Amino acid sequence: MSASVPQGHNWAQRVKKEEEEEDPLDQLISRSGCAAAHFAVQECMAEHQDWRQCQSQVQAFRECMSEQQAKRREELQRRKEQAIAHH
Repeated sequence: MSASVPQGHNWAQRVKKEEEEEDPLDQLISRSGCAAAHFAVQECMAEHQDWRQCQSQVQAFRECMSEQQAKRREELQRRKEQAIAHH
């Protein structure tokens, strides 16, 4: 056998590891708290194959992400103000 061809157990481990790695975008969405809204968009798109028919789901996802971003900005501002107050 050629040395360039993955063999046996090592190859299986490499494939499994690649399959288990989560997409960074999926991680971001999960951490945002908007995963359910994102999945609703995906399900609608899978069903209709036309984003124009999924506008209510897209809007709900957009609103969720906007709310989460606003909360994150507020938290960062609060931490910044606390850091300044402690100096």
